[in-house]
Amino acid sequence: MRYGDLWRKLEPVYGEREAQAVVRTVLDDGFGLSLAEVLSGGMDGVDGDRLRSVMQRLMAGEPVQYVLGRARFRDRMFGVKPGVLIPRPETGELCQWVIDEETKKKNKKSGNEPLELLDVGTGSGCIAVSLALEMDGAQVAAIDVSPDALAIARDNAQQLGAQVDFRLADILADDGEWPGERRFDIIVSNPPYICLKEQKAMARNVVAYEPHLALFVPDDNPLLFYRAIARKTRRWLKPGGRLYFEINPPYARRLRAMLKEEGFDNCRMRRDSFGKMRMARAILQ
Repeated sequence: MRYGDLWRKLEPVYGEREAQAVVRTVLDDGFGLSLAEVLSGGMDGVDGDRLRSVMQRLMAGEPVQYVLGRARFRDRMFGVKPGVLIPRPETGELCQWVIDEETKKKNKKSGNEPLELLDVGTGSGCIAVSLALEMDGAQVAAIDVSPDALAIARDNAQQLGAQVDFRLADILADDGEWPGERRFDIIVSNPPYICLKEQKAMARNVVAYEPHLALFVPDDNPLLFYRAIARKTRRWLKPGGRLYFEINPPYARRLRAMLKEEGFDNCRMRRDSFGKMRMARAILQ
């Protein structure tokens, strides 16, 4: 089977351009073949049975990352399966913003105290693991409500050589004893933020195969998780600590106002590479 034959099979599901991108991902990440190799006849040694199985799942609408069991994020491969969010490029931009800002602060600071960082709702662990590997000396913790997600995140950290303290915790529930006396310089989160009314605009395969996205937030409470995180992090952050969010663009103004109500100041918003208002950073007063 040739490259053109493969993407044309997927065109009814994805459209031409996305079908081509999906097939390139399959051949590169799944079979270790570059597009140049494929076009020059490099598919002769491909396991045909495995490729047909992959194509059948893709034609049924299953996201390519779940089919392959992994997703690329910030030039690393993370294991993923249904139940954790597939890492998106926009989330990588949030990580880069944290790294850029905190590197500048560190260069202005005297002393060698390590940064204490918490990732809330870690999922696959892509934020926590990336920041642990890319922020020199940072001590990173991460929480999630799902034991299955934490198992995936722990495995990703182990495979990639990152030191992260993973804990089971529900941001919407009572605190319990965690994190005890520990306080953080930075808290980062990409929480659930899709409202029920937005479900119709989402791709069919995303709704069907990313089960945690069934945790839509109520239309009348779009900031449900953001407010819960802001309230708890007032106690979890050190004075002057920074809170970073990936955000839902239509609610950026309401988020800014809520953060001010909850005791945060100097709220900055940033657009992603697609021009959408996608990130927020605020400082605890």
